[in-house]
Amino acid sequence: MNIARLVETVAFSELLREPTATVDRLNRVRAILLRRRGADDLVLMQADRAEQERNFVETAAKLLGELARRDGKLVGEVVARVLPWVRFLPADSVQNFINEFVETAIAAGSIGNTAPVAQLLIEWQHTAEIYADPELLAILKAPTFGDYGLVQPPEVE
Repeated sequence: MNIARLVETVAFSELLREPTATVDRLNRVRAILLRRRGADDLVLMQADRAEQERNFVETAAKLLGELARRDGKLVGEVVARVLPWVRFLPADSVQNFINEFVETAIAAGSIGNTAPVAQLLIEWQHTAEIYADPELLAILKAPTFGDYGLVQPPEVE
């Protein structure tokens, strides 16, 4: 199947104007990306396809977990190739990241929600960025003195 045929982009307004024709497109493509002005885009797909993807993610997470349990060194090498920023983490932090990633991926796969995995990757990548910048790392490792007082709550718009 041609990669261009995997996902079609449609304006959300088109779905509203021509719902049957838009949904009929799902027989030709895997999903429809619904573009919305001033809001996050949406994805429309058949329920069985979404279930297949959820099952795949859950199974892949379990496989990764079993590989990590049996050969942590191999998983460490693969992670460093797939996520090059991991090289900036201290060695003990790399193992902590791998353990946390595997556990989170398995848990997220079991409920069909990959958001926790995405958040975990963002957090660890930011940690690696700090370790990659000696000046920033020194600032954050420097001792702090005293109490800086109450922090004002953020303003809500």
